[in-house]
Amino acid sequence: MKIDFNADLGEGCASDRALLQLVSSANIACGFHAGDAATMLQSVRWAQEFGVAIGAHPSFPDRENFGRTAMQLPAETVYAQVVYQVGALKALAESEGAKLVHVKPHGMLYNQSARDPLLADAIARAVKAVDAGLILVGLANSVSIEVAKRVGLKTRQEVFADRGYQADGALVPRGQPGAMIDSEDRAIAQTLAMVQQGRVQSVDGQWVPLQAESVCLHGDGEHALNFARRLHQAFASENITVTGQ
Repeated sequence: MKIDFNADLGEGCASDRALLQLVSSANIACGFHAGDAATMLQSVRWAQEFGVAIGAHPSFPDRENFGRTAMQLPAETVYAQVVYQVGALKALAESEGAKLVHVKPHGMLYNQSARDPLLADAIARAVKAVDAGLILVGLANSVSIEVAKRVGLKTRQEVFADRGYQADGALVPRGQPGAMIDSEDRAIAQTLAMVQQGRVQSVDGQWVPLQAESVCLHGDGEHALNFARRLHQAFASENITVTGQ
């Protein structure tokens, strides 16, 4: 059994370089919610050093609230913004002899596109315009995955180790009870159930089927590094190979 293990990086966290030694894919902030050209380049170099797959992490233009503000922007505005961000990271990666592998939208751009076909279409078209060979990473069972496949992109269905789920398979919105899982033991148990059994228990106790192709660890969490180590050990103990390929 194989699983991709990804973390969001280049967002100003001190543990970035250490996290890269535990994950298989890095989603690098492209400046709209965090980071800048220098942090993007540094993240690319660290990812190369540890053989980690490089991905772009585009966002709504929202540095003030870390990309977590809901926005209703015209589809073509989102298209242009995603092309701009993904294209910038692709250029930086190629300047270092590296290759951009995937794109994972950040924060509210990710969550809104998981249920909004027009927004998902704008993102998918933008990714394809930059490089039709890129993989779009999206919430498992979501509209973003369906639309990306229809546009002709390869996809990777993502699950979250440290987030609570609703009965429809959506994440519990931040700020609501059950949104974040603070217990490492519980998060590891949830992750193994998703990877091995293809299901997750929602906050109201229902079992929801899903396909886990990539597990996300939030690199900005207080205990992210220790949690990443424990997850990595759990995968090894269950003979689950961590790979971004």
